[in-house]
Amino acid sequence: MEILLQGLRAAAEPTRLRLLALCAHGELTVTELTQILGQSQPRVSRHLKLLCEAGLLERHREGTWAYYRLADSSDGAHLARTLVDLVPNCDNSLARDLNRLAAIKQTRADAAAAYFRANAEQWDEIRSLYVPEREVEAALQSAIGERPIDDFLDIGTGTGRILEVFAPRIKRGTGIDLSHEMLQVARAKLEQAGHRHCQVRHGDMYNLQLPAGEFDVVVLHQVLHYAEVPSAVIAEAAQTLRPGGRLLLVDFATHDQAFLREEHKHRWLGFAPDQINDWCGAADMRAAAPIELAGSQLTVLIWQAVRDGEGVS
Repeated sequence: MEILLQGLRAAAEPTRLRLLALCAHGELTVTELTQILGQSQPRVSRHLKLLCEAGLLERHREGTWAYYRLADSSDGAHLARTLVDLVPNCDNSLARDLNRLAAIKQTRADAAAAYFRANAEQWDEIRSLYVPEREVEAALQSAIGERPIDDFLDIGTGTGRILEVFAPRIKRGTGIDLSHEMLQVARAKLEQAGHRHCQVRHGDMYNLQLPAGEFDVVVLHQVLHYAEVPSAVIAEAAQTLRPGGRLLLVDFATHDQAFLREEHKHRWLGFAPDQINDWCGAADMRAAAPIELAGSQLTVLIWQAVRDGEGVS
C-alpha cells in the first residue's frame, strides 16, 4: 500500500506525468527532457529525482550523461506503465511533447548514421572474409532454439544488431558496450525499430556490474577476439546466467589473417575449440561442439554452453 501511495503522490503533478509519458517512449537525458518541456534543468532534475525515488523511473549513467526510462524491474514498474496508459492520447501538451521528442530522435538517428558511414568501410572489409552475417544470425537463432527467453543479455552489443534480431522473441533485452559512440548507434536503431523492451548500457565486459543469475541467455558475438583475457570475460558472463542459462559465443576459428590484429585491433587470431571448452569448464559450464560456418578466408564458430554443468546436445 505504501509503495502504491508513494508512486501516486510522485506522479500527481502535471510535469511529472508528462515526464513519465515521455520516458515510456525511450531513454532520455535531462538535457533532452529540458528541451522538450521548455523548463529549467534544475526543475526537471528535481521532478526526475522524485519519480526515481518512487520507483516509477530508472536512471543509469553513461559517461558524463544520465539516461532516464520508464521502470521495468522495480516495485513501481507496473504502476508506472498503468499511469502512462491512462494518459489520454488527445492531450495537447502530450502531443507537443511527442512532436519535440520525434525531432530529438531524428537528430540521434542522423548522428548514428554518420558514425556508421564513417566506419562502414572497415567493417565491410572484415565481413567480406566470411559467410554473410545473415547466415551467422540464422545459425545463432537455430542454436538457441524455440524456447521463450525472458531476460537476454548481449555483451559487446555494438550497433545493437543482435538485440534487433532477437527482439521479437524476448521479454527484456539488455546490451552492454564500452563505446559511447556504438551505444548511440544502438540506441537510435532500437528506437527506430520500436523495441522499447530492449535497452543498452555502458559497461565493461570484465566487470559488468549486473546482478548474478539475472539472465536466461547471454551472447558474446564477435567480441572475444578483442579481449586481453578471454577466460575472464567468459567467467564474468557465466555469473550473470541463471541455473540452466545458456551462453552463446560467436567468434572466428584460428586463422592467419594478421592484418586484423594490426589494422583492426584484434587481440586473438581466432580460437580453437579446446580453448573455449576449457574456459567454459573453468566457469562451471560445459560447451557443446561448435557449429562451423566456413567463409572464403575465415570460419565462424558458434559455441553453446549451459551453466551449472547441465549437458548440451
